[in-house]
Amino acid sequence: MMEALACHPLDTIKVRMQLSRRGRQPGMPKRGFVATGVEIVRKETPLGLYKGLGAVLTGIVPKMAIRFTSFEYYKQALANKETGKIAGQGLFLAGLAAGVTEAVAVVTPMEVIKIRLQAQYHSMADPLDVPKYRNAAHALYTVVKEEGVGALYRGVSLTALRQGSNQAVNFTAYTYFKEWLYQYQPEYQGGSLPSYQTTLIGLVSGAMGPLSNAPIDTIKTRLQKMKAEEGTTAIQRITRIAGDMFRQEGFHAFYKGITPRIMRVAPGQAVTFTVYEYLKERLEKSGPAFVTGGRYEE
Repeated sequence: MMEALACHPLDTIKVRMQLSRRGRQPGMPKRGFVATGVEIVRKETPLGLYKGLGAVLTGIVPKMAIRFTSFEYYKQALANKETGKIAGQGLFLAGLAAGVTEAVAVVTPMEVIKIRLQAQYHSMADPLDVPKYRNAAHALYTVVKEEGVGALYRGVSLTALRQGSNQAVNFTAYTYFKEWLYQYQPEYQGGSLPSYQTTLIGLVSGAMGPLSNAPIDTIKTRLQKMKAEEGTTAIQRITRIAGDMFRQEGFHAFYKGITPRIMRVAPGQAVTFTVYEYLKERLEKSGPAFVTGGRYEE
């Protein structure tokens, strides 16, 4: 929740940049993330940066719980049954599966609602400027009423691909960084690394995911803003969006919003991994039977 409160404005700026039409019109200068943020504040007040926050806060707790629980489960399932060790390929697959699990269970519906709210250009200070979606609950009700429950899963394949690749890269990089630190600091073997080191490697590994899948995230954002089109499949819409982006804006369009996305995701992962390692160590020391660890540790 602290991660969401601190980083959500960067996510709103990222979504606006991904949806921006400025680069599609000849002679229109492109707007960077600072200018985009200033424009939102100027036209919609600082509260405009927090559009969609309710949807994020509703989904972020179960999302993180599912992410780490499923990762530990998949990691144990893919570990060598005799030694309890897991290879790099197994780590990658465990992260991939954990990302797909969270995408299907929580992330896709949450992001559809969040993006619908973030895409609205209205001032939150003007009571006469009534938006179509007033808040996360109203957006959920309106989307389901007008477009059906299936609309909440628009872009689920792209979301699963993004989340899966994110967590595959993220968990694999984090685990290898952690192993290297243990090798150079044998005094910490069998225990926990200092919190500042966990934060640092969480920050670096968190930045690697967005760099690896920015085009997927941009196409997903544009797809989830759209309403369904009768007679058009999801694959056709995805292909058309990608083709239009490339023809009208060039290859760089696929990386719109990459700066605020990294600025949001990387610190968020640093916070998440630091808190996770701290709580995991405390729970294991308290000795409840349901906490797994020991020979399955990375």
